Amino acid sequence: MTVSRWSAASPGRRRGPELERAILDAALEQLGTVGWNSLTMEGVAAGAHTGKAALYRRWPSKADLVAEALRTRLPPLGQIEDSGSIREDLYALCVRMREVMYSRAGQALRAVLHECDHVNADRFRGLIWSGLHEPAHRLIGELLRRGIGRGDVRADATDPLLVDVIPALMMYRTKVCGSEWEEAEIAEMIDGVMVPLLRA
Repeated sequence: MTVSRWSAASPGRRRGPELERAILDAALEQLGTVGWNSLTMEGVAAGAHTGKAALYRRWPSKADLVAEALRTRLPPLGQIEDSGSIREDLYALCVRMREVMYSRAGQALRAVLHECDHVNADRFRGLIWSGLHEPAHRLIGELLRRGIGRGDVRADATDPLLVDVIPALMMYRTKVCGSEWEEAEIAEMIDGVMVPLLRA
């Protein structure tokens, strides 16, 4: 008996969103195993069990594909529930930021920045800004205004520099000191730096 190559034993062809998810997952997997410089459209296509043409129909270049994979796979910061305390609100935010930074996509994004050329580096830095820093700045501003309304943050704590302190410290200590932001270090930053700044 002759078995067709399209027999029931062969998986059906994936299309649309299902295929796109498989391609983006394969791209992220390739980033984690071979890195930016060794990642190829052929390798991603093989990992997604599709043809290279399926990639080029959607993304004209490797940079476009990788940018989409990283953008769509970064966990969202979401919202921070009101704990009734600026200290606890900021602590929860820092834990959430750490989760994004050390997620699979976050680690891949930071690794890509070390490998790619300066033209693509600007693009990927933009992903960090839009995916992590911009939402963090927005949330910190909201938490400060909420704290002012509760009375546990001084009324004039509206300087944009205050919003920069947490993202700046976290990025600096991650890149320069190799910090992985354990709970004790987050608590030290909130109790030793942020709370005194906000309640002075």
